Amino acid sequence: MRFNRMLLSTTLVVVALVVQVSILARLQLPGAVPDLLLLTVLGLALVYGHVAGAFIGFGAGLLADLAPPADHAAGRYALVLCVIGYLAGLARPENGKLKSATVPMLVVVAAAIGSTLLYAGVGALVGDTAARHVGITGLLFTAAVYDLLLAPFTVPFIMALARRSESDPVADSQSTGSGDVSSGWLASGTGLRIGTQRGGLRMRTARSRASRAGRIKGVKRL
Repeated sequence: MRFNRMLLSTTLVVVALVVQVSILARLQLPGAVPDLLLLTVLGLALVYGHVAGAFIGFGAGLLADLAPPADHAAGRYALVLCVIGYLAGLARPENGKLKSATVPMLVVVAAAIGSTLLYAGVGALVGDTAARHVGITGLLFTAAVYDLLLAPFTVPFIMALARRSESDPVADSQSTGSGDVSSGWLASGTGLRIGTQRGGLRMRTARSRASRAGRIKGVKRL
C-alpha cells in the first residue's frame, strides 16, 4: 500500500509540475499563477493525512525548486509545500471521505493565501523583495481566485485516485476467502447459512422419522 502511495504521488506530482511549467506559467495572467502543484499536494494530503502530506509537499516543492526556469533558492518552495501539506492533512476526516465540498474549498483558499504569504516571508528572510514590487495584496487575491477556480477540476479527481490506491481488492478477497469466510457468508445471507439450515432440516426430518417409526413399532407391539 505504501508503494501504491509513492507511485501515485510521484506520478501526479511530476505531471502537475510539467503542466505547471509548460502551460500555466505561460498564460501571462495578471497577478499570480494557478498553482496546480499546490492543488495536487492538497488532494493527496486530504486522503493520506498530515505526515504523508508533509513528505509529499516537501518532495513536490523540491522538484519545483530544481526544475527550470527556477529563479529562487533551492528549498524555498519545498519548505512552503511541506508546511501546507502537513496542515492540509490535519483536515482529513477519520474515514478519509469528505461529505461535502465545503472543506476542500476552504482548504484550497487557506492554502493559496498561506503559501503565498509563507513564500514571500521566506523570500524576505533570504533577501528576496520581489513580492514588495509586485504587490502582496494582488498576489493573495489572484492566487486564491485562480486556485479556487482550478480546484473543482483537479482536487476531486486526485482524491478519488488516492482513495482507489488505498483499497486492496486482492487482500480483501484473501481475507474473505480464508479466516473470515463464515462471517462474510453469514452476513450476506447465502451459502453457509443456507447449508446450515438444510442440515438442520435434514436432522429434524431424520429425528421425526425415527420417532414416528418408534411409535408405529410400539403400536404394533401392542
